[in-house]
Amino acid sequence: MHTIVPVLFAVAAALSNAIGTVLQRREALSVPSSAGLRPGLMLDLLRRPLWLLGIGAVIAAAVCQALALSTGPMVIVQPLFVLELPLALIVAWIVLHRPLPRVGWVAVALVVVGLGVALAAAAPSGDRTYVPTGRWIAALAVGAGVIVALCAAALRRPQGRVRAACLGAACAVSYAMTAALIKAAMHTLDDHGVTAFFTTWQTYAFAVTGGTALFLLENALQAGPLVASQPAITLGDAMVSLALGVALYEEHVRSGWWLLPELLGLGLIATGVVTLARIPLTDSVVTAGKAPGAAR
Repeated sequence: MHTIVPVLFAVAAALSNAIGTVLQRREALSVPSSAGLRPGLMLDLLRRPLWLLGIGAVIAAAVCQALALSTGPMVIVQPLFVLELPLALIVAWIVLHRPLPRVGWVAVALVVVGLGVALAAAAPSGDRTYVPTGRWIAALAVGAGVIVALCAAALRRPQGRVRAACLGAACAVSYAMTAALIKAAMHTLDDHGVTAFFTTWQTYAFAVTGGTALFLLENALQAGPLVASQPAITLGDAMVSLALGVALYEEHVRSGWWLLPELLGLGLIATGVVTLARIPLTDSVVTAGKAPGAAR
């Protein structure tokens, strides 16, 4: 039961994120693009009802994610978000009335099987509720440095695969940092109540990192093809979250020979994600409603 509850909340969050992603991608690619990180992009999107509906789905996902993180370790909860891309394509299939091809279903199976193999082999455990300030300072400093470096690398490249991958990776780091901060804030809420939740610094920090992740996501979607940005977001979030779970919350995964099936599972996930990002249905989700001159 201790594992089932966070798993159910995490899967619900992945599904809500998938719905939000389909709507956001359609709208993000229907507004003008630019050579830099354009703050005005968010103002354009705020005037689009479908984008706002997508944000509503993302908010629902955030609530489910918070509940998952408050009831289970990051090393279980965050890897389950690799299901977002398969679920997004299934949602797009339903919305657009276009069937997912056979190779797409094979790729979905690879992601699901790979996730099961990796989690079964890792056997995540541990879930401390208090993180010393020194660990937070180190983790946030490293994370911020990586985000800045990735954004700087992206801005030195023209629109295309490399730029999209760099921004996607920066988004992934922001997502993982947000998850770690949400977990801390939720533990504060559970242990000390609503007043403590709104007075702890982690609550406001996750609002900042979450907003940063959303900004980077929208720019990554405009910067280049989904096959470059989505694997970076999906796999990067899982891997950075694993590192933060171990470093901050002293969560554990099995090592030794268990690394072999863990790497096998990761390989299956990576193959499935890259394959899904290449199929025509994914292309139609990304390019539907695309304005002339928008980035591919």
